[in-house]
Amino acid sequence: QVQLAESVGGLVQGGDSLRVSCVVSGRIFGNYIVAWFRQAPGKERAFVASIKWGDGSTYYGDGVKVRFTISRDNAKNTVYLQMNSLKPEDTAKYYCAAEASGVVQRTSPRLYTWWGQGTQVTVSS
Repeated sequence: QVQLAESVGGLVQGGDSLRVSCVVSGRIFGNYIVAWFRQAPGKERAFVASIKWGDGSTYYGDGVKVRFTISRDNAKNTVYLQMNSLKPEDTAKYYCAAEASGVVQRTSPRLYTWWGQGTQVTVSS
């Protein structure tokens, strides 16, 4: 069993940076994948980025690779999402999720087993 807890998001202005974190607890192994998804009002939950717990390999969704960086600190059991040059269209609830396939390119939320409660990120123009 894996538990995920996101940090508090925030309200920022366009162009600002923000880092959100996800504390992972429970039994997690090197092949586990931890990902960030986001969901804006009225839209489907969308993949943002993922990271493999063991070797740190990463994968990014369209449109965020240049501005967002996913990383992990195994000693702190934490996965981070650093978001730079934020835009109003990045406004969404951001969720941390995990699954055990070992395939970092998994982008469908249906494939993820464990989920955090989500944290709101709002970017004003």
